Amino acid sequence: MKKYFRFAIIICSVFTLFFLASTVPNKIDKEYEPIDYVNPYIGNISHLLVPTFPTIHLPNSLMRVYPERSDYTADLLHGLPLVTTSHRGSSAFNLSPFQGKKTDLKPVIDFSYDNEKLTPYSYQVYLDDQNTNVNFGLSHQSAMYELEFENDDDVYIIVNSKNGLLNWDGSSLSGYQIIENSTKVYLYMVFDEKLENVSRLKKNVLIPGNSAEGMNASLVLKFPVQTKKVHIRYGISFIDEAQAKKNFSREIEGKDVLTIQNKARQIWNDALNKIEVEGGSSKDKTVFYTSLYRTYERPVCLSEDGRYYSAFDNKIHKDYGRPFYTDDWIWDSYRAHHPLRVLIDSKKEEDIINSFVRMAEQMDHFWMPTFPEVTGDSRRMNSNHGVASVIDAYKKGLRGFDLEKAYEACKKGITEKTLAPWSGMPAGELDVFYKKNGYFPALHDGKKETVPEVHQFESRQPVAVTLGTSYDEWCLAQIAKELGKNEEYQYFLKNSFNYQNLFNSKTNFFHPKDSKGNFIEPFDYISSGGMGARKFYGENNGWTYRWDVQHNIKDLINLMGGNKSFLENLNQTFSEPLGRSKFEFYAQLPDQTGNVGQFTMANEPSLHIPYLYNYAGQPWKTQKRIRTLLNQWFRNDLMGVPGDEDGGGMTAFVVFSQLGFYPVTPGMPMYNIGSPVFEVATVHLENGKDFTIKTKNYAPENKYIQSAKLNGKVWDKPWFLHDDIKNGGTLELVMGNKANKSWGSNPKNAPPSVD
Repeated sequence: MKKYFRFAIIICSVFTLFFLASTVPNKIDKEYEPIDYVNPYIGNISHLLVPTFPTIHLPNSLMRVYPERSDYTADLLHGLPLVTTSHRGSSAFNLSPFQGKKTDLKPVIDFSYDNEKLTPYSYQVYLDDQNTNVNFGLSHQSAMYELEFENDDDVYIIVNSKNGLLNWDGSSLSGYQIIENSTKVYLYMVFDEKLENVSRLKKNVLIPGNSAEGMNASLVLKFPVQTKKVHIRYGISFIDEAQAKKNFSREIEGKDVLTIQNKARQIWNDALNKIEVEGGSSKDKTVFYTSLYRTYERPVCLSEDGRYYSAFDNKIHKDYGRPFYTDDWIWDSYRAHHPLRVLIDSKKEEDIINSFVRMAEQMDHFWMPTFPEVTGDSRRMNSNHGVASVIDAYKKGLRGFDLEKAYEACKKGITEKTLAPWSGMPAGELDVFYKKNGYFPALHDGKKETVPEVHQFESRQPVAVTLGTSYDEWCLAQIAKELGKNEEYQYFLKNSFNYQNLFNSKTNFFHPKDSKGNFIEPFDYISSGGMGARKFYGENNGWTYRWDVQHNIKDLINLMGGNKSFLENLNQTFSEPLGRSKFEFYAQLPDQTGNVGQFTMANEPSLHIPYLYNYAGQPWKTQKRIRTLLNQWFRNDLMGVPGDEDGGGMTAFVVFSQLGFYPVTPGMPMYNIGSPVFEVATVHLENGKDFTIKTKNYAPENKYIQSAKLNGKVWDKPWFLHDDIKNGGTLELVMGNKANKSWGSNPKNAPPSVD
C-alpha cells in the first residue's frame, strides 16, 4: 500500500510541475528570446476597417513583404510577394512558381495553400494544389526564395511587373515597376539552377522573347522537368538595376536561406532586446513584443550604399553618411511612435527628423511633410504634426538635426500651406479667416462647398483643424523660444489658445462655428458631421475631440469648471451609450471602433485620454482604465487590435502603457505614470544607461499604485520628467489590488501644462 501511495505522490508531483510550468511562464520562458514572442498574426482580422498585416522585414528596412491575399481568411494566395513599397500597399512585382500545362500559365497564379508559418524574419508555406514547398528569408534590401517541387511536371517561374519592364540577359533577370508619381522600384534576380528557356507571356500565351514591357509585363522561365528545387536570390532598389545588383551582392550572394534567416533573427533580437521585461504572462509578453515589432515597420531607410532616391524631387542624392528615411504617417506617429524612438533609438530618430528637413528642402515649397511616403508626401489627414516630433526630440536632448531649418519648414507648412485637410495647396481664404478669427469656419448642413482647397470627401474638419493647429502653434512657440525668437514665441503661444474659440461653455464640448461666429445648430456630438464626422471633426466624433488639447489640459479643466466637472465629463465619456444601433453608429464612424462608451481605443486621437485622470487628482482611475483597456482590446488573437494600427502609431501606445508610463504631450519632456503590466521592465537607453521600472507586491490583479520612489526618493507625483531618466534611473512602484486614492492626488502634483 505504501508503494502505491509513494507512486501516487510521484504522479501528483509530476502533474503539479506541469501545472506550475503552465501557470508560471517566467520559469519556462528562459529559453525564449524576444523574437519568439512576436506573433505577426495578431490583428490580422479587422474589427471593421484595415487589419494588421503579417509583415516580414528587418527593423526600418526597405525590404518588406507579406502574403498577397485579399484578407487573412482568404482561401488563395495571389502569387508570392517580392517587395511591398508602402505600409498597407500591395507587392511590387510578383513571383509565381508553377507546374503543369503551359496553357494554364497566367501573369500571376492564385494558389491554394496550407501549413503557413510566418515570423518577422522568415516565411514558409505549402502550395497544396501545386505540391510546392516555399521557404523565404530576407535582409535589408534583398531576399531569397527556396522552392521545392514534388511533382514531375515541367517547372515554370513567372515573374510579373504590374507596370514596367523585365529583361533576361542570359544569366540574370532585371527590370522595374512604376508604382506611383513616376517612382520606380528596380529588381535584380538570379537563379542557382540552369534554365531551359525564357519566354514572355502576353494574354496568357507564351511568346518567344527575353523581355516584356508595359502593363502586366511577365517573363516565364522554364526549368528542366527533373528540377526539384529552385533557389532564387534578388535585390531591390529605388535607384536602378545596377544598385539592386549591388544590394544583392552585398547582403545575400552565396548565402543559403537558413543563413539569411538566422542573421535576420539575430538582428530582430538585438532590436527587441532594447526593452527587457520580467514577470507577466506569456500572453502579456506576446502582446508587448509584437507591439514593439510593429513600431519597427516604419519609417524605412532608403539609403543604398550612400545614395538614396527621393520622390520629393524625383532625384538621386548622396546621403553624406546620414540615412534617409520615409514612409511615416506623422498624424498617427507623433503621439507615441516618435517619442518611443527618442528613448530606444535616439540616433535613428535624429536621422528621421533630418530626413524630414531634407524632404522640405527638396519639395517645391519649403514645407515640413505631413505624410511622407516612398512616393512623396501624400498630405493626408489634418494638421501639421511634424513640428511636435521636432520639438519633442529637441527638448529631450537630441541635437542631430538643424533646428533652425526644421523650424522654418514647420512654420511655413503651418502658415503658408492651407490648413484644409488632405491638401497640399497654398493657403487660401479659409486660412486668412483662421489667422484673423482664430478658428476654422464650418459650413451649415446642406450648404455647398466652394473653396478649392477643401477635399470633397474629407471636408473642412474645422474643429479638428482648429484644435490640431493650436497644438502645432504651441510646438512652434517652443521651438521659437529655443531659438531666441521671442516675438515669434509670443505670437505662436497666443495662437496656441485658439481652441478656446470653439469651446461651448453650455455643453463643455468643442463645437463648430460658422463664419459669423455662431455655433452650428442643431447639433449632436455623437452623430453630427456626416461620414466620419468630417464636416466638423475628423474620423471621430465630438466626444473624442472634447479632449484634444494635449498641450494645455490644465486650461481644459478650467474651461469645464474645475476638477469635479472635468472628471464627471471624463467618466461620462466611458459610459455614454452609442446612442443608436452598432450598425448605424459604425456605418457613419467606421474609424471609431474599440468602444467603451463613447471612448474609442481604435484611433490615435484617443490614446492620451485615459491618462487625463492624472491631471484632475484621480491617478487611480488612470491606472484602472489603462489596465482595463489593454486587457479588453490588445490580445494575442487574430482580432487583438481594436482598429487601424497604422504601422506603429497605435502599438507604440501599447508598449508605453505596458511599461507603465506615456507621453501625453509630445514637446513637453514629461511622462504620465500609468500601471505597469510587468514585474520588472528595463529600457536600455542609447547612451548605455538603463531606466528600470520595478514593482513590489507584483500580481496581475495588483494594478493600483500604493506608493512610489523615483531614483531612490519618495515620489507622490503621477508623472516624471525626461531629465529624471535620461541618464538612467529607477521607478519603484508598490502595487495593490485596491486603489490608494490619495497617491498622486494633490493638485500641486498634477502634471504640468501651459502656464
